[in-house]
Amino acid sequence: MKTMNKFRQCLEEGRIILSDGAMGTLLHQKGVKIDECFDLLNLTQPAMIAEIHREYIEAGSNMIQTNTFGANRYKLRRFSLEDKQVDINQAAVDLVRRVASASFKDIIIAGDVGPLGVRLAPFGKVQLPDARNAFREQIQFLAEAGVDVLIIETITDLYELKEAIFAAREVTPDLPVIASMTFTRDDITLLGDSPRKVALEVSKAGADVIGVNCSGGPNQILRILKQMRQAAPDKHFSAMPNAGYPENSGGRVMYFAGPDYFGEYAVKLRDAGADVLGGCCGTTPQHIAAMRTALDTHKIARKDLNSIQPTPIEMETEKYHPTRLAESLNNGEFVVAVEMDPPRGLSVNRLIAGASLLAEAGANVINVSDSPMARMRMSPWAVCSLIQRKAGIETLLHFPTRGRNLLRVQGDLLAAHMLDVRNVFIVMGDPTAIGDYPDAMDNYDLAPSGLIKLIHEGFNSGVDHAGMDIGQPTAFYVGCALNLNPQDLQREMKVLNRKIVCGADFIMTQAIYDIQHLTKFLANYEAAYGKLSIPMLVGVLPLASIRHAQFLQNELPGITIPQDIFDRMEQAGEKGASEGITLAVELAKQIKEYAQGIYLMPAFNRFDYAAQVIEQIKRDV
Repeated sequence: MKTMNKFRQCLEEGRIILSDGAMGTLLHQKGVKIDECFDLLNLTQPAMIAEIHREYIEAGSNMIQTNTFGANRYKLRRFSLEDKQVDINQAAVDLVRRVASASFKDIIIAGDVGPLGVRLAPFGKVQLPDARNAFREQIQFLAEAGVDVLIIETITDLYELKEAIFAAREVTPDLPVIASMTFTRDDITLLGDSPRKVALEVSKAGADVIGVNCSGGPNQILRILKQMRQAAPDKHFSAMPNAGYPENSGGRVMYFAGPDYFGEYAVKLRDAGADVLGGCCGTTPQHIAAMRTALDTHKIARKDLNSIQPTPIEMETEKYHPTRLAESLNNGEFVVAVEMDPPRGLSVNRLIAGASLLAEAGANVINVSDSPMARMRMSPWAVCSLIQRKAGIETLLHFPTRGRNLLRVQGDLLAAHMLDVRNVFIVMGDPTAIGDYPDAMDNYDLAPSGLIKLIHEGFNSGVDHAGMDIGQPTAFYVGCALNLNPQDLQREMKVLNRKIVCGADFIMTQAIYDIQHLTKFLANYEAAYGKLSIPMLVGVLPLASIRHAQFLQNELPGITIPQDIFDRMEQAGEKGASEGITLAVELAKQIKEYAQGIYLMPAFNRFDYAAQVIEQIKRDV
């Protein structure tokens, strides 16, 4: 009599299967370098791999994945290890079996099959039949070694996932298959497929369990799982999130979602229809233990689980994770934004070094200006992307309307969003007549309020200026400009109100040196239009010397510096920069009573001075 497959039996009996967590995270913690072949460790350091399997079993996992994520011909070829493929895969299965046997627990052995690490046609050179053959090889080795289930995971290309499923069905038709995709922050795959399409295609290809793994944290995985289950309500599902979104901290990639948080979401994921749970990047035995405790504490009968209907997916205008700037302002944090100018040439080393310094000091976001003073500079969205990738801090793109027609405005917005630059500061921009190309075209189709409306009512709702579908809504967080010391106060208030009505999310002001400019404007605006309804970052430009103060007072429109500040700067003499830092911190303390942050503008690119201001503000304010 043929024994029923233990994985399939768990599914049929309605038992939740709890897999393990990250392998690479723990190997890295144990001193294995990130560029080593993790799969080879099955042969060279089996005790280390076995110890990790044991830790996950003790934490409560009843399904352990083999250490074979990269044990296919393409990935092994990078290490000249193609001839070790059979040994690596079989040793991996044997390790799990031996550890499981020693635990005296009934453990499901899952043969882990990761992506090939190459691009498939039509987006790459590897043809689909070649990809299927590569998957067939590894799956054959795992099946012959005796795995209970195959888990094809962390795939970004739906074509690739389907070829892997087809290969599994050709090699071993009866072996259960979990087929799991990973998604970008905007809840689509890297090639643009929605959770609904993935669920339908994976089901049609023949997978037993439709999965989502890696991607972002548990919250995003839950959202995607609900969409998948709505598309295929009669199927089984797996969910294995990362420990939150990765952050760069001190040159290391860190994950900050803790075990307790994972425990809460284990119950939510199960109740949303996940039959198989586990963790991906950044998760540890502690995360799995918390999931086990939560699942055991909050039990649910199978009949109740079967009765759970797919959660209706509400249409949202924003399908992306909010930017960190949006979250900080929405949570009432005191925010520090710092302005940087793009380079005039190709060198970005100083810029990245400055951004890194500001990030370490505690800045929340880096503002990147666009052709300041109408002078030729590198395109700011390229600079924003570089800063975000290399300095690990979010950016805010200055986006002037001047010099852009409707075609360029919309194309540039799409380019910025594609680069994950989603904080934008809409301004008119400096006239070209004052810059180094005074004869350059200076026309524009939209005023700032019009562009704010285009983003808020158009792009963020999924349509362009002409009402044509752009595929999916964007998720821009939009700032507008304000002069707190205008010549025409009534006009400035009217324009600000128009920008807010058009959809501005926050305000950034020109620099002030007298808190009364802020309090006077707020009082007048409230009398005319009601209390200000969106957050404000007030401009702070630290003075460097008495001459710097005189220049700003006499040559920069809108700047008024009180006499007592002139007196303090003059008395400071050669220590003017230090006094300027003190004044900036004092002003920030006053601003905190009325606004939600400051917009810091370092003079003469002295980011070291700006860092001192930030550190004192973060400590004292």
